Order: sequence, then C-alpha cells, then structure tokens
Amino acid sequence: MRSVAADTAISGIIAPLWGDRLPAFNRRVYDAAATIPPGSTFSDSLQVQLDLLVRVQRNMHRRGPTHNVNVFYMKWSRRAEPRGYHHGNLKETLVRAALELIAEKGPAGFTFADAARWAGVSPAAPYRHFRDRDELLSDVARRGFEQFATVLTRAWDNGNPDVHSAFDRLGKAYLNFAKREPALYSAMFEGGVPHDSDPQLREAGERAFAVLRGAAEKLVAQMPAAGRPPALMVALHVWSLSHGIASLFSRGDAARRALPMPPEELLEAGFLIYLRGLGLPAR
Repeated sequence: MRSVAADTAISGIIAPLWGDRLPAFNRRVYDAAATIPPGSTFSDSLQVQLDLLVRVQRNMHRRGPTHNVNVFYMKWSRRAEPRGYHHGNLKETLVRAALELIAEKGPAGFTFADAARWAGVSPAAPYRHFRDRDELLSDVARRGFEQFATVLTRAWDNGNPDVHSAFDRLGKAYLNFAKREPALYSAMFEGGVPHDSDPQLREAGERAFAVLRGAAEKLVAQMPAAGRPPALMVALHVWSLSHGIASLFSRGDAARRALPMPPEELLEAGFLIYLRGLGLPAR
C-alpha cells in the first residue's frame, strides 16, 4: 500500500510531464494515475509506467528540458530499430518474441520484460495486449494447439484408406510437428500454464486430443465387442507413447537425445507391440 507522501511524490513527478510533451493518450493515463487515492494498490503495468516516468523525470533534470518525450516508445535495447515491430502489430511481435526466447532459453527462462526488450518497446507496452507473462505464454500455446490439431486432422484423414496406415501417418505427423515447431511444442507442453485458466487454450488442446480419440475409437471398433478396451484409454496410451518419443528423440532443439534409429521407426515399433498386446493384428 502506498502512503499519502508517496502518492504526492508520484503526482509531483507526473505533473511536469503533462502538456505538449506527451500525446493525449499518455496524458490521460497519467492524469488518472495522479488522482489515485492514497493507500491504493497499483497494478503491475501502472507501477512499471510510474517507475519509467521517474527515470524520465530524473534524466530531464540532469540534461535540461527535452521535447517530444514519448515514454511508451522509449527503447531499452541497444538495437537502433525494434525487431519487426511496427505500429499496430505489437501483439504479433510479442508472440514472435516469446517463440524466439523459448527457443533460446526455454519457456521458463525469460520474463515479460525480456519479451518487451526483444520487441524493442518499453516494459509497459506489452500490458496493452497481455495481462502478464503467463497470458502471453497461454496465447502462444493456444496457437500451437490450433496448428497441431490441423496437422493431425490432415494426417488422420478420417482413417482413409485404412485405420493402420492412417495411424502410421498420424504418428509421423505428431513427431514431425515437434521437430518442425520446437518452440511451439515446448510452450504447449512445458510452459506450465494451467489450461483451465484460459478457455480458448483448453478448447484448442481438446480439439487436438479429439483427433487421437477419434482415431482410437475407429481402432477399437475392429475388435470383438466383448474384449474392447475403452477408446479413451487407448487414445491416452497412444498419446503418451507419441509424446514421449517426440519429447526425447524427435524435438527440434538441443535437448534431443541421440537414438540409433529414426524416431518414426521407434514409434512404429512401439505401436505394433501395443496392437499385439490388445490382440489386434498389425495389419
């Protein structure tokens, strides 16, 4: 909680920056900030903006008056230009920043400020599009699951021309996605964001799993009714086998383990053994 003295100090810092030096939008933001009652709790985004204003004001005192100060677009990186950021596409740039940072450091290895720095914008700017880092990661994972569902659906092709060959395509498509999109795959399964916290993420994940479950239903339908295992159980087994091989041996980053055979052959062998265990013919 902030004290009256602290609020007064913030108002004193913000006030000299009003006027022609700030765009109307910024002025409204800081005008609202200056009228917050004493003892109020500030959001992270507002606190970042206020802290940024403190730095700007201190620099102005040291160097004298500075014109056309726009605190929302001050660059904190050493690059002369931001990476791919142009007016109107900051959200997409932040998603790309997250993917690049995941590829470099893993999904737990970067902060929200790192994403802003990569995009070449102020630490406050990402809050216009995402509540926090978890929401950014959730958006990246959702996009991954949407692409994943499309890839799996195309590979399965309603089980044509037969279930076994369609399952073979499905497994290869699973491994290929993990290899081709390692950052997306990592965000999907290693980001640590609960799916229940984002309905869109949960729905995207369920659509992808629904492809595996539909394939499992067609597979068990070939078995005698008396001995059929639950399709959901088969889908979970197939998913676990595919995901384990993808995560260990088919990922497209440096964490991939060495294997004396192609991952596709390992998955095919594992699937054939599983089918025999269920009492299904391999072909």
